[in-house]
Amino acid sequence: MKMLRIPLLMMGLLLCSQGFAATAQQNKMTTCNAEATTKTLKGDERKAFMKTCLSAPAANDAKTLTPQQQKMKDCNASAKTKALTGDARKTFMSTCLKGS
Repeated sequence: MKMLRIPLLMMGLLLCSQGFAATAQQNKMTTCNAEATTKTLKGDERKAFMKTCLSAPAANDAKTLTPQQQKMKDCNASAKTKALTGDARKTFMSTCLKGS
């Protein structure tokens, strides 16, 4: 009986957590729906608004880069500007990424 407690507890926690996990798309849908309701849109106007609202990028949709990712992006841009290829590029990237 004790052996069944832990797996059952874990399954219960997993199922409960699924209900609370809202995706970004669900949040966007909720926001757009609330805005359409506030504007009292109905029928085709509402459909058109929802389509536009849901396809528009949200302000927080922009992916923020970690410092390491930003450094990699900057080093890649520098290597491209210098037209480095092959071993020269590898050496430059190694040095660039190690530097502070």
